[in-house]
Amino acid sequence: MTRREALVLPIAAYAQLRSPGLYRRDYPGCLPGYLRALASSAREKRLRDIAALTTKEAVRRRQRWVRAKLIQLIGGLPERTALNARAVGTVERDGYSLEKLIYESRPNFYVSANLYVPAGGRGPFPGVLFQMGHSGNGKAYDSYQCACQGLAKLGFLVLAFDPMGQGERIYYPDSTGIESRLGDVDAEHTVPGRQMLLVGSTCTEFQLWDAIRSLDYLAGHPLADPKRLASVGQSGGATLTMLLVAADDRLAAAAEFSGNTENLTSRNFLPPGSTDDAEQNLIGGALAGLDRWDLFYPFAPKPLLISISDKDSFGTYSPNYVSDSVEEFERLANFYRALGAAQNLTWADSPLPHGLSYDSRLQLYNWLRTRLKGESEPIREEPSVAPEADRNLWVTENGSLVASLGGETPFSLTKKQFASLPRAASAVPIEQLLRVEEPLRTRATILRKVPSLHGVSIEALDISVVRNVGIPAWLFRCTRTAKDAPAIIILDPKGRNSAWGEGELCQSLAAQGFVVCAGDVRGIGDLAPEFSAGAPAYARSHQSSENYAWSSLILGRPLAGQRVTDILALAHSVRQLEAARTVVVAALGEMTVPALFAAALEPAIDALYLAGGLSCFANIVQTENYRHPFANFVPGILAQTDLPEMAARLAPRRVTIAGPVDGGGEPLNIEAARKVYTSSLVGGHLNVRENPDWNVEALAQFAASGYQRG
Repeated sequence: MTRREALVLPIAAYAQLRSPGLYRRDYPGCLPGYLRALASSAREKRLRDIAALTTKEAVRRRQRWVRAKLIQLIGGLPERTALNARAVGTVERDGYSLEKLIYESRPNFYVSANLYVPAGGRGPFPGVLFQMGHSGNGKAYDSYQCACQGLAKLGFLVLAFDPMGQGERIYYPDSTGIESRLGDVDAEHTVPGRQMLLVGSTCTEFQLWDAIRSLDYLAGHPLADPKRLASVGQSGGATLTMLLVAADDRLAAAAEFSGNTENLTSRNFLPPGSTDDAEQNLIGGALAGLDRWDLFYPFAPKPLLISISDKDSFGTYSPNYVSDSVEEFERLANFYRALGAAQNLTWADSPLPHGLSYDSRLQLYNWLRTRLKGESEPIREEPSVAPEADRNLWVTENGSLVASLGGETPFSLTKKQFASLPRAASAVPIEQLLRVEEPLRTRATILRKVPSLHGVSIEALDISVVRNVGIPAWLFRCTRTAKDAPAIIILDPKGRNSAWGEGELCQSLAAQGFVVCAGDVRGIGDLAPEFSAGAPAYARSHQSSENYAWSSLILGRPLAGQRVTDILALAHSVRQLEAARTVVVAALGEMTVPALFAAALEPAIDALYLAGGLSCFANIVQTENYRHPFANFVPGILAQTDLPEMAARLAPRRVTIAGPVDGGGEPLNIEAARKVYTSSLVGGHLNVRENPDWNVEALAQFAASGYQRG
């Protein structure tokens, strides 16, 4: 034997002994893999449905279904009320005039708009509803002004309005009064949009309703031809155009440029997928078999222009953006052919970055001239246009409708909706709201056991939850542990590795005679998801629990429900390994919400200790500057129940609420905390404490209070 062979032998022997490795499961791939499976199933269902559209009657049924399903998914549409429209000024320009308008899409919910009226004609003119992308200054964004001016000079009556949270409709202003303190207008949509979900509404419904009411104004204008109306939009405005063509049949034509024309259930889905700001995420859509491209189907066979930016697949949307759009366009083209209108569907693209650039505007002018005016000779240059200062387009003196007129905001309207919610006579079961799955009942795999200080041993566990999803956990035992001593499951938002070490929480509790199990749940600790493939800008911007939570909601399995399933599997495994023991769940911070949900579903959880957690969802919708992880949001939960009511139903099992926080993340004093949990205190099983104690003494005292050492 050579010296080299002698050195290699121990390594080879070790490799032979442990060749599979200790951790055989790809934990960072669990959440993405789970979502890929959901997306694949949803995609297959949708494609089967589309493949069955072989007759005109089947096509018409699909169109009706898409419209009805969309309106259902977004929470319905409100009743029409008076627009109370008024013009507050007019400016004359070369080739057009601009009217400054204010109207109400809902009572006291004001919309700022500009109406571009062609000069030198008496009408009626073909009307264009121009929908803005996510520009901070809304209707005053340069390229949008250019398009509106150009269309007006070509003989179109154009209504351009500020979407909610943009332009003169900023609802979270900074010290300037006209800029958003949230950092960007996407957040102006999403911050209130999250709150809306809790009461059963959506930002999609708010944005779509603004568009519908704006179309009401345009269609009723004496200079507009109601039979020649079009919706045009770029980026977020293109996506809103997609929503409008699905929900409203008054349009004669529509054109969208670089909208979010990417299905979440695209081929080679890259989790979390092309999630975006709140109105672009159709909650439960994929589960129902409806994805973004389905929004075009009710519009057929009317003229439709779909234009994409090739460069968007490098960062604005996911790497699947172009390939999925091409694939879906072919399906939509088949749909148009089935209706005998293949000539009415137009594809276009631009190599330029995300925006309504000169080439796209020229394309828009010629397409609309052909479709709405019958002018087939194309123009070669854009009419003379000149973007103006924002102030010149303002309908208010200070550039803010809220500061000038007061009125409602998305936050105030959500608060009112919550206040008027009737509790369901027969509440929807929490497992149905969460769409919790029954976890696998397989026994936990003990991967390895090693000794530690003070007679404590540590076992590395792998627990199968559902197909292709497992959770890692540490199990701590001590040689001095009594056979019937309680088992404590530790749920820390930083994961199982946050307090496992010598002298830290888990080992110290074990040294006091408790069995301790610290586990991760999906999106936490070692189950934090791997980075998606594709453009770095896209992957980085989507690598957050919020984007995974949006994706999970679209696919019909809330992330909160997935975590509840994980906790149920964890509790079941501890029961299997430690059959004679009381099982106590101790959760910190954001883990308190899924822990409470799990305890409500699992009687085998004998006691619950919740530290520093959210007091109630109601306080989130009552707090403008709320702070709580979106992973815990459950659509429609406040129409059914809330956290204090769930805690009340746990009686007679012991529950301690230690240091609860309000919707803004601020600690509640003891009087306020007890007021929130009044109904729970009646059962006598609940103890509310002011301080969020999360230490060995507090957890040991709670676990031991229901256990008498023999």
